[in-house]
Amino acid sequence: MMCEFVSSAVDLKHRSSCIQCSKVCGFILLLVFITASYMLSSERKTLLFALYPLEEDLSEDALRDVVRSIAAKVRFRARRVPDVSELIRLEEHMFSVVPQHFLPEVKNPCWFEELRGNVSTDPYGSNLFGRSFRQIQLIFEQLSGSFRQRLTRHDGKLQRLRCLPYFYIIGQPKCGTTDLYERLRLHPDVRLTLPKEPHWWTRKRLVCVCAGIIRSGERPHTRFPLDHYLDLFDPVAFQVLQSLLGNSSSSIITGEASASTMWDNNGWLYLHGNSTGAEPPWLVQDFIGALQPEARFIAVLRDPVERSEVTARLYSDYLYFGTSNKSALDFHQKVCESLRMFEGCLRDAGLRACVYNGTLNHAMSVRLQVGLYVVFLLDWLSVFSRDQLLVLRLEDHASNPALSMNRIFRFLRLGALSDHRQRQISKRPASNTRRASDRDLGPMRPVTRELLTVFYSPFNQKLAEVLRDETFTWDTHITSRLREPVDHS
Repeated sequence: MMCEFVSSAVDLKHRSSCIQCSKVCGFILLLVFITASYMLSSERKTLLFALYPLEEDLSEDALRDVVRSIAAKVRFRARRVPDVSELIRLEEHMFSVVPQHFLPEVKNPCWFEELRGNVSTDPYGSNLFGRSFRQIQLIFEQLSGSFRQRLTRHDGKLQRLRCLPYFYIIGQPKCGTTDLYERLRLHPDVRLTLPKEPHWWTRKRLVCVCAGIIRSGERPHTRFPLDHYLDLFDPVAFQVLQSLLGNSSSSIITGEASASTMWDNNGWLYLHGNSTGAEPPWLVQDFIGALQPEARFIAVLRDPVERSEVTARLYSDYLYFGTSNKSALDFHQKVCESLRMFEGCLRDAGLRACVYNGTLNHAMSVRLQVGLYVVFLLDWLSVFSRDQLLVLRLEDHASNPALSMNRIFRFLRLGALSDHRQRQISKRPASNTRRASDRDLGPMRPVTRELLTVFYSPFNQKLAEVLRDETFTWDTHITSRLREPVDHS
């Protein structure tokens, strides 16, 4: 009898526990639903894409209809460039730190900044880049020891020289930016930042995340201050200062190579609130242009679709950033899923709204939007002149690095090099090449290549038109009859 009573009590307790667990689970599911609804509604018409059911038996003909539907909806429209007064209102501190005019006798955009506070304290002790990167911390420790030597007195005030990059390598990911960065570092007059990719303009000035990616629905954490970004260029500033104090000119230039600068504007929502429409009203290039109207930019682009093992940007991106179960079949499924999402967005919104839609970009399994080069390029050309942007093809850079690097040196207005240094730069082994394990997976499926070719075709055609260079269609027949790329620099 006692056993039955105990058993009943245990059953009752178990049922009570299950009921309580069900309530908790239900509450959690409700919170997830509310959060998801908020994420989709708060991002200004972010519910722009219909998430198609992922049927395994979706026919190839249906998929071809999807990409043809996308091509029919593509419209390239000019954007509204914000007034500088709007940008100042949004980033008042940035415009209060960086002056309107830089030192005329210096090639880099540099200026003297009055030093306030106790000069005996470590000026780099709180720098978030130093805390995030051990290599940067070591550099800051060395700079801290000579900090007083890098100060100058003007009108009775202590000042330090500050500099911004003379040039930016702005993109694209998996398009050879690491190789270009490593070769440029060998030029005696070029100083590039460590780390290679500060990602300050696109990510760090908005949110501090270890992975460097702003996820849709996340709120920003600690922002990296502008001063912390400027600290990265202090080694160059010290060399420039020595030239100024010695009444000699300096040919040294500095740059950085964040491959997100050209395309990543996923953080605009969190900085600028939710009172605007579906397209970002301000882009990264608007702020750079307002601060540095004479800046120069290099973009390396790569065939977004596979023609050979060397030239596949999207597939390379998938292989590099994919975590597990990578295969040509898995890539095909992710491409099909993402194409359907993108087509769903275009049903209700314009091209730019979909390309810059953070929720859509995060939902797609592969980063289709990164390969829509012309959309980003047109937006950069809305702020900067054509002669301020050097656009290269990775295929040309890989096949003839000497010619490619000479184009870059002319674009950056660098002096002539010795034959020995030129050989050293051009003969350097390629950096960040495809991993052997990824090569073993083989090429993408022919049907995947066909779908992506149709998808990217109108964008590549427009890109070739804007750049006045047919090779940017990545049409093998056109490329084969041209001996070398057209130099528009």
